[in-house]
Amino acid sequence: MPASRIKSPHLLVAESGADRDGHGLKRTMGLFQLICFGVGAIVGTGIFVGLSDSVAQAGPAVVVSYILAAITCVFTAFSFAELGGAIPVSGSSYSFAYAGLGESTAFLVGWCLLLEYGISISAVAVGWSQYVNELLHSLTGLQLPTALSAGPGDGGIVNLPAVVVIAMASVLLVRGVRESARATAAMAAVKLVILLAFCAIGYSAFKDGNLTPFSPAGLGGIGAGTTAAFFSYIGFDAITTAGEEAKNPRRDIPVAIMVCMGLVTLLYCAVAVAAIGAIGSDEVAGRPAALSYVVNAVTGSTVGGGVIAFGAVVAIASVVLAVMYGQTRILMSMSRDGLIPRVFEKVSPKTSTPVAGTLIVAVVFALPAAFASLDAVMNLCTIGTLAIMAVVNVVVIALRRREPGLTRSFRVPLYPVGPLLGVAFCLYLMYETGWRTWLQFAVFLAVGLLVYVAYGRRHSTLGRTAPGVTPDDAERELQAV
Repeated sequence: MPASRIKSPHLLVAESGADRDGHGLKRTMGLFQLICFGVGAIVGTGIFVGLSDSVAQAGPAVVVSYILAAITCVFTAFSFAELGGAIPVSGSSYSFAYAGLGESTAFLVGWCLLLEYGISISAVAVGWSQYVNELLHSLTGLQLPTALSAGPGDGGIVNLPAVVVIAMASVLLVRGVRESARATAAMAAVKLVILLAFCAIGYSAFKDGNLTPFSPAGLGGIGAGTTAAFFSYIGFDAITTAGEEAKNPRRDIPVAIMVCMGLVTLLYCAVAVAAIGAIGSDEVAGRPAALSYVVNAVTGSTVGGGVIAFGAVVAIASVVLAVMYGQTRILMSMSRDGLIPRVFEKVSPKTSTPVAGTLIVAVVFALPAAFASLDAVMNLCTIGTLAIMAVVNVVVIALRRREPGLTRSFRVPLYPVGPLLGVAFCLYLMYETGWRTWLQFAVFLAVGLLVYVAYGRRHSTLGRTAPGVTPDDAERELQAV
């Protein structure tokens, strides 16, 4: 295998048909749909469920934690925006790594994406189950028995609602991207309205004294809170997976990423201040369905909490839908490159969606959601995501040097300082996950490398062609593969 088995950006685009008709996919997503898709992928469990965990670490200073997590993501978002506009294909960070750092790194990025998306989808589905129970209780006074709403590790037998939400998302995705985009847009609008209503209720009971002491655990608590808050931003990179289904990806993908990051950061900080200002950080910390609890405490009624629970059910379902979409498109790109079985590449001529790949993803992700306790591997998901983000920042630098003439509809500001700061922030948060997580991550990467050597390297499409493809050769090489 050549040491520099790198796929040219031009070949990536040519193979996908991203500048023509796509690889069997339909271009149906405009800028508004992409923004809604981004909001749908980001805003969900992280704020509706994860807020209480972040507050438990940082106290009222959780606002600082959200801002630091946002800064980490913003520098990387700049890099995603540049690469998403320059290489508008479905593979996202996997394809970017293939173009900038080579096939083996790209495979490990794809391997980490399986971890990021797989754990996050399963964890989000478990969070959805919590709010379904909260909604049922507010409407009927009843709840699902623990045996049917929690896995064995949490005192139950099977988390049935978690399986249901993954199944519903897979049905929508199989039907077509237009239907999925419409559903995501509608759900994004609902959850934004619900969160704004929550802020209005929370600020109506705001007390300055609830924000003191502001940072009870000091800088260490803020750092730990930042690591916990980071999970709330996972998903913004899913926008770049729509590169082959966006109407104008080179223009719209960078804009959608920037708008989503700004909107989500403002929303998270506003919700955190409203919740803590209303009842205090001690009451919010570690509490399941915290937002519903805040509204119930402020209004003295379960009706408001039920409305928040409904918003959470909608919001978290939209995250499952959007992240599953991103996972199936990344697997499709890896399959197209021969690094995983070809079944993930097949697109239905009737729905223009990867039906088989979507159903496989649904089954695989439903199993841990139904039976596993995911708390122990959440840090593993975080460190894997941060590693991917660090790689994307490095790819920007690599491609600026290797492909200076590449058409870029957006450029990272303050280059090369911006990407380097992105790497630095990612490494800091990776450090905060602790040595046990690093050990788990090293083992996970080693397994991924073995899979690549045993399967991916042997079946690689690019391995059967010459490396270092030039722009002029791209179309000719596409016919060869």
